[in-house]
Amino acid sequence: MGRSRPSGRRRPGSAGCLPARRCHPRPRRPLMTMNDMAEMPVQLPTDPKTGAEARGRYFNSGNAFNIKLPPVPPRILREEPAQALAKSATGWVLCDLSAELDCPFPATTPLMLARYATVLAGESLDTTFTCTASIWYVIEGTATIHVGEETAILGKGDVFLLPGGVESRIEATATSVFWAVGNDPQLAFEKAAPITGPEAATAFVHYPAAEITHQLDVVYNRDANETTSGHALIFSAEQTEASRNIAPTLTLSLNTLKPHSFQPPHRHNSAALTLAVAGDPAYSMVDDLKCDWSPWATLLTPPTAKHSHHNDGDTRAEFLIVQDGGFYYHGRTMGFEFF
Repeated sequence: MGRSRPSGRRRPGSAGCLPARRCHPRPRRPLMTMNDMAEMPVQLPTDPKTGAEARGRYFNSGNAFNIKLPPVPPRILREEPAQALAKSATGWVLCDLSAELDCPFPATTPLMLARYATVLAGESLDTTFTCTASIWYVIEGTATIHVGEETAILGKGDVFLLPGGVESRIEATATSVFWAVGNDPQLAFEKAAPITGPEAATAFVHYPAAEITHQLDVVYNRDANETTSGHALIFSAEQTEASRNIAPTLTLSLNTLKPHSFQPPHRHNSAALTLAVAGDPAYSMVDDLKCDWSPWATLLTPPTAKHSHHNDGDTRAEFLIVQDGGFYYHGRTMGFEFF
């Protein structure tokens, strides 16, 4: 008998078998030609008659959308709170990742900047920022905050919202340490300034620790259904009540985890900056990176990253989360989903 013809089908794992290639041919690279518009540099006006015409620039559909920006890195920031809690001097410790983000201004994410502040007893610190709003948490100490014509006494566990562009300062009665997040990078990117006065987007708001505890107890007295992301207290304000945000583009929540529980993996299009308030031991998973919490550390969760939070301890974990979610809620692009 003659030699039988090969069937053209090999058993998986047999020599010479490349099932991935057979089933999934390698995509061809787009052919580049000497006349490819994707290789063109920016085009300048050929014969501008005015300064306004001369300022025009022209790209095309081949080269306008291929800008490569550095990704937002997942990160747990521990050195910054340690510096602030050393209480060596009154001043700021910025969570500045601008070099990694290729930003020409201080930034923790492209649109938010987290910072720690230390104010020694008897000293003061100017807290007037170029932002729409900044969200603050009192890690420890007692102080008086002056915001325009208003004042308030601050204590450990308080949260407060400062409007941007309004003169404000903190005077410490006892040495105090704060955590703050503002949208300074957003305004720096746009080279914009906050509106002040009656048309301002935000006002000074004080959320005392005792009231926060009461409101969280109210939440805990109700059950969370399967579509709810655990038991969390969401902060809002009179001017932003309709959107349920604390500021037009910023959201703030005090999330909790019961002992030996976890928040299921999920994602959203906003970036998140999380302050570890309580939890021992606790950690977060950001994609495949395990981020162990330490007291008052800041966790950076990149936009769209799969992440989850875990409490392995015997007491309730608490963590304060600021997101630039107001942008995405307004644009109908929040993209929240569980895995």
